[in-house]
Amino acid sequence: MRILAVDPGEKRIGVAISDPNATIATPLSVITHQSRAQDAGRILQLAVETGVDKIIVGQNLDDEGLPTFSGRKAARLAEELRSQSSLPVELWDESFSTVDARQARLQIGVGRKKRKGHQDDLAAAMILQSYLDRITLDGDQNLKE
Repeated sequence: MRILAVDPGEKRIGVAISDPNATIATPLSVITHQSRAQDAGRILQLAVETGVDKIIVGQNLDDEGLPTFSGRKAARLAEELRSQSSLPVELWDESFSTVDARQARLQIGVGRKKRKGHQDDLAAAMILQSYLDRITLDGDQNLKE
């Protein structure tokens, strides 16, 4: 089962994909935000091109587990994806994914100049990897079939 993850942002949307066994996440693409409907169409185009079985949308949650302003926008994007496709779409807590992506680049020694660019696709990969790790820990084989 291949899974596509989306990290929605104000200007850009990061996209990542899993390997066919749904164990490893890899950055795939960055989409420039246009409108919710157009963004969903582009995401679904990538989903079809890569043959995914599910889409995960990163959603910011506050300290009480409730969606923040950007989290509610992510939920609306997820609804748009569902309205345009029959693929399953699931929201997943993306808290700190961009910070984690920045930290990961620091840890592997990426220079300051190269860290200046966007990290949206890497943030999407972090979201997806946390999802993949969770389904592996839970041992939920229904998600991987």
